[in-house]
Amino acid sequence: MDTPRPAPGEVTDRNLALELVRVTEAAALAASRWIGRGRKNDADGAAVEAMRKAFDQVAIDGTVVIGEGEMDEAPMLYIGERVGCGGPAMDIAVDPLEGTTLTAKGGPNAIATVAMAEKGGFLHAPDIYMDKIAVGPGLPEGVVSLDAPVAENLRNLARAKRRDVADLVVCTLDRDRHKELVAKCREAGARIVLISDGDVAGVIATAMPDAEIDIYLGSGGAPEGVLAAAALRCIGGQMQGRLIFEDDTQIERARRMGVSDPKHKYGIAEMARGDVMFAATGVTSGAMLRGVRRSG
Repeated sequence: MDTPRPAPGEVTDRNLALELVRVTEAAALAASRWIGRGRKNDADGAAVEAMRKAFDQVAIDGTVVIGEGEMDEAPMLYIGERVGCGGPAMDIAVDPLEGTTLTAKGGPNAIATVAMAEKGGFLHAPDIYMDKIAVGPGLPEGVVSLDAPVAENLRNLARAKRRDVADLVVCTLDRDRHKELVAKCREAGARIVLISDGDVAGVIATAMPDAEIDIYLGSGGAPEGVLAAAALRCIGGQMQGRLIFEDDTQIERARRMGVSDPKHKYGIAEMARGDVMFAATGVTSGAMLRGVRRSG
């Protein structure tokens, strides 16, 4: 009996997915040599260089839309840079080393990440903060909202999970700006997991049962928000984000990038649209991924 053959498009997608994994593996391996050495910039630079070289072998005509900064701010993988050796036109979102400080200190949950979508598939997020809320899969649509008070979100989530609020675990970055948020969560009865860095991993953790994180709340980098949305599009979950502007200059820059409404609440499908691929490789071990291990 003949073995069914996958459609040509399925083969292409599978090959591209494997290539993306190789890209993140290259970045993770390069960064791992700097674990615990206290030199986060060197770790980041090694990951960026390795990822850029790995992209040279990927059969796409890619444009970095979420990257290491503008062309005059970063020598590699800047916004607008072209990557790949030719093929279908794709938009690329990268964070070659999410958790540079974690890597430098030998802490957990540092990862190398990349996402890919068809042209126009990613929100072109400026390098500012974004308010974020995220939960895992298998929950009613709209169970939580950025527009709802913290206590209401926790009650709705607890009801959907058929648990008490006291059983919920909230993940957020350990920052002074989150003191009020943390206080409200604890006042409502929920528990808190504070992370020092890496809110892409924090968002993804909501979709990983072993991570025991029920909801991610708080503000972090907008580019990281787009990467996290791409991840949840692939593995399941819900997420909303709203850009945080500090002045008119930031608003004007965002308008030039295509953001028409500075107060808009973005759903997950607005941040990462259409067919999306996401890959991540652990640099240091954590609840989500095992880090690079060396033998011999």
